[in-house]
Amino acid sequence: MADAPQFHDRMLSLGLARVSEAAALASARLIGRGDEKAADQAAVDAMRTQLNQLDIQGVVVIGEGERDEAPMLYIGEEVGSGSGPEVDIALDPLEGTTLTAKDMPNALAVIAMGPRGSMLHAPDTYMDKLAIGPGFRQGVVTMDMSPAERVNALAAAKGCSTEDITVCVLERPRHENMIAEIRTTGAAIRLITDGDVAGVIHCAEPNTGIDMYMGEGGAPEGVLAAAALKCMGGQMFGKLVFRNEDEKGRAKKAGITNFDRVYTRDDMVTGDVIFAATGVTDGSILPGIKREPGMLTAETILMRSKTGSVRRMTYQNPTS
Repeated sequence: MADAPQFHDRMLSLGLARVSEAAALASARLIGRGDEKAADQAAVDAMRTQLNQLDIQGVVVIGEGERDEAPMLYIGEEVGSGSGPEVDIALDPLEGTTLTAKDMPNALAVIAMGPRGSMLHAPDTYMDKLAIGPGFRQGVVTMDMSPAERVNALAAAKGCSTEDITVCVLERPRHENMIAEIRTTGAAIRLITDGDVAGVIHCAEPNTGIDMYMGEGGAPEGVLAAAALKCMGGQMFGKLVFRNEDEKGRAKKAGITNFDRVYTRDDMVTGDVIFAATGVTDGSILPGIKREPGMLTAETILMRSKTGSVRRMTYQNPTS
C-alpha cells in the first residue's frame, strides 16, 4: 500500500494565497454597498471554487457554521480535488462583513491549512482571548490575571511604563468593565468595531503600535488568529465562553468535554500551518483591493510556521 501523501507546506502555500485572493476580489465588488450577506456569499463562492482546484483532501474544521445553517463551506465539508494530502482548513472568506458593507478598514479574506487533526474544532461560540507578540518568556501574562495585572506584567517585561502599552479591544458593551479597568493603568486602548483576527495579528506586527489583545470574540476566529501567531511568533490563550446549553451542546459535538480549559496557541494549532490573508478594505495590516482604470490590485500576506517566513505578495490583473 502506498504511503499517504505528505503535507508539503511550501508547495501548497502559493495555492492558498490564490484562494484568499479570489475571495477578496469577489467580495470587493460589494464594498460600501450595504449588503453584508451578498458580500459574504460572493467571498464564500469564490473561495470554495478556488479551494476545489487544489490537490488536497481537505476538511473544513473552521467555517461558515453548521451544515444546515450555511450554504457553502460549512464545518465538515470536504474540499479539494480529492487527491493529495489530508488537511484541516480553517477559513473566514470575509472577516469583516460589516466592515465591507460599510467600507470600513480591516476587512480581510482569511484561510489557514494544516495536516489533518492539527486544528482545534472550535464551536460557534465566544472565546475569551489574550494575545501578545513575540520575544517574551512564556506565561508573562495569563488568563488568570485581571486586565490591569496583565498590563502591569507586560510593561514590566518590556521595561517600560504602563502608559507606553497599547491594548486592542473589540468595542462591545460586554467589554465596558474591562476597558474601564485597563484605563486605570494609564494604558492606551485601540478600539476596533469588528475583525478580531486582525486585532490579534496586530500584536505580532512590528509597526502597528499594539502590544496586547484581550476580550471576547468568536471562537472560530480565535483558531485563525492562533494560526497566524504560530507563523509570526507570539503567545495566545483562549477560553471558550458559553451563554446557554445549546452552545455547550455545540462544543460537545465538536469533541470538547472540558468547558473550563484554557487553550494555548499550540493547543489550538498543533502542527505546521500555512496562513494567508488578502486585504478587502484598507487596513493596518494590508491595503484593500484597488480598482483603477484597466487594473485590479490585491495584496496578500502569506506565512508558514515551519520556517517563520512572512511574504507580502502583490497581485495585479488587467481588466477589460
